[in-house]
Amino acid sequence: MGRGGAGGTPANEQTGEGEAAAPPAPLSMGGIEAIRFGADGLVPAVVQDRRTREVLMVGFMNRDMLAKTLETGEAWFWSRSRQEPWHKGATSGNYIRVREVRRNCEDNSLLLLTDPVGPVCHTGAQTCYYRTLDGQTLRPLPAAELGAGVGGEGDLTWLFEILRQPARREDSYVARLLTGGVDRIGKKIGEEAAEVIIAAKNRSPEELSWEMADLWFHSLVLLLDGGLTPADVYRVLSQRHREKTSHP
Repeated sequence: MGRGGAGGTPANEQTGEGEAAAPPAPLSMGGIEAIRFGADGLVPAVVQDRRTREVLMVGFMNRDMLAKTLETGEAWFWSRSRQEPWHKGATSGNYIRVREVRRNCEDNSLLLLTDPVGPVCHTGAQTCYYRTLDGQTLRPLPAAELGAGVGGEGDLTWLFEILRQPARREDSYVARLLTGGVDRIGKKIGEEAAEVIIAAKNRSPEELSWEMADLWFHSLVLLLDGGLTPADVYRVLSQRHREKTSHP
């Protein structure tokens, strides 16, 4: 598939232009009764980016805020300074979408694995921990050093969450592919695979990355059609790795 050539996929339809990023989803309430809240009714909650593993901030939750977080899939804290509920991002738009909550060995602190929507710190920094102990500001690592998809944007899971949006336009490219089923999607994957091979033989890094993006895009649509997610593929890769390393 050439860029903008005949048969090409419009870029705005590939990326779901006009569609919101993956929405928050409710989480299980299981285990909430096991949490040992302090004398003030609070427990610390460490917020971590689930993809980069960077620690973003620490907040405090009481039982109601923890329940609200689980119910909404967005981070809610108890503001100790204002003595009121704090929905992170309600003012700035920089919400924290919580994908998993873990508890520590003593049941008195929480770890939130999240997808941040924008900078987390009120200063505009991605993380509240952007300084060393002596006050030196750390240089943010560029995307090239952290890997594609910093904070999730641009990686396969991020794209898949956009593709699976229920509010997709009926006339969108993805909708047309899904309507055509495996035959139509498979045909596109075959075409894109051929384009990847040609790009590789041309020894053009830019062309190869572009065509590979098209191949990945259509492969994700095929997963969606089959009722699978990238996580299913990740599990297979992880299992293969474990089997390989356990039998030298």
